[in-house]
Order: sequence, then structure tokens, then C-alpha cells
Amino acid sequence: MVRTQIQLTEEQAERLREISMKNHESIASLIRSAIDQFLLSGKVDRSSLYVQASSVVGKYQADKDDISVEHDKYLDEDYKS
Repeated sequence: MVRTQIQLTEEQAERLREISMKNHESIASLIRSAIDQFLLSGKVDRSSLYVQASSVVGKYQADKDDISVEHDKYLDEDYKS
């Protein structure tokens, strides 16, 4: 085996601890199983991506009210200057 280090969110770590205790299985073993499933399927778990993306919704403030609609215009302006 190859030793590696990863960083987890607090929520991921907590959920892994809970599953680990419930199933009497190490966290490392759970992570290896998840990686095996990912490698076999070749697909990203879309629901996890949606959760991750939605965690930043509303997190930041903009000084313009129409930035969600006019974002391309503002990016063009910023890159030209």
C-alpha cells in the first residue's frame, strides 16, 4: 500500500467517523472502498458535487445587483483593464 494524506471537510470527517463506528471498519478502509467504487464506475457522484457547489451559494457579496445576469460583461471589462 502507498501512504497518502488527504484533507476532508469537517462534515466528511464526521460522517466517516459515524460510519466507521457503526460498521466497525476503519476510516482508511472506507476511503479505499469509496475510491474503488469511483474507479470502477468512472463517474463522479453528481449529488456530492451539487452539495459542494450549493455550499458557496450566497456566501459572497457583490457590489453590483445584476452580476448573475451580466457576469460576462463584467469579466470582459475587468480583463481589458
